[in-house]
Amino acid sequence: MEKGVMDYIKNKRKSGPLHFTLIDPVCNNDNIDVFTSVAIKAEKYGSDAILIGGSFNSHLSSELDRIISSIKEHINIPVILFPSSHSGISKHADAIFFMSLLNSRSPTYLIEEQVKGAPIIKKYGIETLPMGYLIIDSGSVTSVAWAGDAKPLPREKPEFTVAYSLAASYFGMKFVYLEAGSGAKKCVPNEMISAVKKAIKETGTMLIVGGGVRDEKAALEKIEAGADILVTGTIGEKNLEKMKKIIEAIKS
Repeated sequence: MEKGVMDYIKNKRKSGPLHFTLIDPVCNNDNIDVFTSVAIKAEKYGSDAILIGGSFNSHLSSELDRIISSIKEHINIPVILFPSSHSGISKHADAIFFMSLLNSRSPTYLIEEQVKGAPIIKKYGIETLPMGYLIIDSGSVTSVAWAGDAKPLPREKPEFTVAYSLAASYFGMKFVYLEAGSGAKKCVPNEMISAVKKAIKETGTMLIVGGGVRDEKAALEKIEAGADILVTGTIGEKNLEKMKKIIEAIKS
């Protein structure tokens, strides 16, 4: 990309909310053609970026390189790494969400994986997008909550999530991500999104919401509640037409 991904996101946000498509390589049986096809359709429908990663990294770096290279040959929107560990870093990505799982009970996901990944990111010259990552109770144990040893933040007490989000902002993180988890029974509550957005708005931190959004009505509610960016993953893997409707709702 000619300009940085952070500048790209900021400029796009001036025109309205954004949609990111998450592709988890673990979910598609290592079929690069499937990943590439989803990315092409996502861009065609109006998605603003492709996220590559998930709650479990099972690919060698060389395999990840091939996946991202294939995708980048066919699209013009940014490809952003969304790794669960330092093994999910590829030199071919446009940027990486350099994130800390703030409500994890393990130092592994708070700082240790970040320390391992930092020299690799420096070597490759990948743009970093600092992010505070928060797992929200979704009514079931999701893969990301289990793998990240997270204590999900309670749905009925948004003040806890507000406090974590403010801490992320004061640390200087450019994004806060409220995550219900892939295939979650319940998505992030609208009241929680509104409370967090109100608290962090003056800091300039952007709010990302994802997990459990299955239709355009739910997507629109998240945007109206205050989400700057909505991420969908599972729906794109299973039903591209539904993803199209979700993106259209957001962009309307």
